Amino acid sequence: MLSSLGVVALALRSGLRLRRARRGAAPRRPELRRRHLRLAKPAVALVLAGFAGGPVSWVWLRGGEPLGTFHGAVGLLVAALFAAAAVLGRRLETGRSRAFDAHAACGGAALLLGALAAVAGFVLLP
Repeated sequence: MLSSLGVVALALRSGLRLRRARRGAAPRRPELRRRHLRLAKPAVALVLAGFAGGPVSWVWLRGGEPLGTFHGAVGLLVAALFAAAAVLGRRLETGRSRAFDAHAACGGAALLLGALAAVAGFVLLP
């Protein structure tokens, strides 16, 4: 999961470059959008796959209650934010939306809370 969050951070960085270009503070280059999409799509898929596998492994390996920890609760919120960012991003990609700020807010909040979930998960390690 930490490596997935690292790729998400790279996607966020490229997204911020896109934002600067959209606001006229930097030159518009088509490769910025391609790079953002190339990084963000697999990163979000990996994060959501990790979220799906987390409760399964917690129950199977430890016999715990799924999502019964602070780590699990934050992880659920993070998964929802990443899913929302992905849906908004897809709508932006296809031209069905102009909600750039909402997409950025969901993605940024998801990354920050994902880091919190990662730290909260350290106490669960064997």
